[in-house]
Amino acid sequence: MQVNALDHFNLITDDLEATATFYQTLLSLERRDGPPPLTPENAQWMCDHGGRPVVHINTPAAPKAIERDTTPGPQTGAVHHIALNCTGHDELIGRIEARGLEHQRNEITIIGLRQIFVQDPNGILLELNFFAD
Repeated sequence: MQVNALDHFNLITDDLEATATFYQTLLSLERRDGPPPLTPENAQWMCDHGGRPVVHINTPAAPKAIERDTTPGPQTGAVHHIALNCTGHDELIGRIEARGLEHQRNEITIIGLRQIFVQDPNGILLELNFFAD
């Protein structure tokens, strides 16, 4: 198993429009709608010049693969999870199971993505993304 890169970060906001505009105008990220079941009213993905969605912006009402308490606001309270682009899906599942860690798997077949969600010892939710792996 190997971590290749930070995939994206996800934030929860009460003001989707202002937040998306901030990332679009300040960082020149391209604004796109996220895939279903997300809607333009509850989520926007901000993409880098290569078309990679590096910032996911959600309202509190947006569907989540993992439900957890998040409170929009300052500090890091609005951070829902940190995602890493990885390879070695089956190897990682073996490691997680050998340690008896609680985790959840998710698959988004339309974009060829398998995900593993697991918390670190500090309660930080990690989204481990495996594209075509």
